[in-house]
Amino acid sequence: MGNPKAFLTINRKEAGYRPIADRIKDYGEVEQTLNSEDRRLQASRCMECGVPFCHWSCPLGNKQPEWQDRLYKNDIKGAYALLIATDDFPEFTGRVCPALCEIGCVLNKIHEPVTVRENEAAIVERAFLEGYVTARPPHKRTGKKVAVIGSGPAGLACANQLNQRGHSVTVFEKNESVGGLLRFGIPDFKLNKSVIDRRINLLKEEGVEFQCGVEIGKDIPSGQLLKDYDAVCIAIGSGVPRDLKVKGRELSGVHFALELLQQQNRVIAGAEIPKDERITAKDKHVLVIGGGDTGSDCVGTSNRQGALSVTQIEIMPKPPEGENPDTPWPYWPLILKTSSSHAEGCNRRWLLDTKEIKGKDGKVTEVVVEEVEWEKDPETNRMNLIHTGRTETIKADLVLLAMGFTNPVYEGLIEQLGVELDQRHNVKVDENQKTSTDKVFAAGDASTGASLVVRCIASGRKAAQNIHQYLTKSN
Repeated sequence: MGNPKAFLTINRKEAGYRPIADRIKDYGEVEQTLNSEDRRLQASRCMECGVPFCHWSCPLGNKQPEWQDRLYKNDIKGAYALLIATDDFPEFTGRVCPALCEIGCVLNKIHEPVTVRENEAAIVERAFLEGYVTARPPHKRTGKKVAVIGSGPAGLACANQLNQRGHSVTVFEKNESVGGLLRFGIPDFKLNKSVIDRRINLLKEEGVEFQCGVEIGKDIPSGQLLKDYDAVCIAIGSGVPRDLKVKGRELSGVHFALELLQQQNRVIAGAEIPKDERITAKDKHVLVIGGGDTGSDCVGTSNRQGALSVTQIEIMPKPPEGENPDTPWPYWPLILKTSSSHAEGCNRRWLLDTKEIKGKDGKVTEVVVEEVEWEKDPETNRMNLIHTGRTETIKADLVLLAMGFTNPVYEGLIEQLGVELDQRHNVKVDENQKTSTDKVFAAGDASTGASLVVRCIASGRKAAQNIHQYLTKSN
């Protein structure tokens, strides 16, 4: 602990965002950075608690106090070494993680937690800049081959860990580029895709093989993998979006959120989209249905595309602001969160259920919503949805469904492998992340349902560890 009184004398200082008037004109990352001295001072605020709740809160078990101390002492090489010991991709989590560690920080009891996430991003960026991040190919190979299906955070973490252990890993990706939802789901203004490319190039140097544009179960029969590889890891994510089954759903202008987000990311990457297939919010009134992070990303994208207005609705009640006694520290607080995208312009509303989508000449023009209430059943303590009958109409030329995801795509890969599914139709795994089919494991959202990037990385690491043990025992 370099400065034992820093948390008393130095206030939390965030890097903040670029000015709204500037950032909504482009897709550059919205977050700014602090200078190196201010960053060191922020790291010095870590109290190195006897019980580090930041460590307890992190799905990866990151050793935040240790690398905060290294950052404060300007030991970037040491700080980075500690980071990657538990987190394969700190440049991803440092940008898009909701910072569970900061929620658990003891200083969060006074709403002044250490800027853990920003410090993490600063360490990895300086490590790249100062030449501490280099390829680390394994010294020897085991002769075992593993197929990882899906190149999102879970698949990449699994591939990285297995490769470091000396196994030969091939990652299959159905899309044209590596990254899964990191590349095609998260907007560039939150995660510039050059950050992904930089890490993928390192993985290639270290020996990981990537095959893009290959859909297992379609281009290659799933059974063929079982013949060609010693183990298989399913990391295809939770690809089935929750749909809205109301009258008018089929109208033109009603899309799943990822249809907009994936297409915009491809456009930024240089893809040419036919005019009749282009989804754009330009000069339109946009309605986003769903109040989560994906909905927020739709808000930011719509504003950058030139929407006339953006409205976001949610069926749940508006969360309390600032404090929620039902979710006390150090647990994740169920409170109102306002993203950088919301700050750019959005009318947010709660307790609204979508009843009907209306249109003219086959195109959406408005959406009928109904006010709802939630009432606790005194016997079961479950919250029941109450329809009030009070309706109104919201003008909308573009409707984006951002209500989450239900389960992985069953047709093709999963169907052919014959793996058992759980009650939520995710791939069922045991404590070792092994499926009901021999040689087949699963990681990330495919086995847990839609979750956070940090949890997917943790799941990928755990799957790799168990696959390694399986391969070792099978010798």
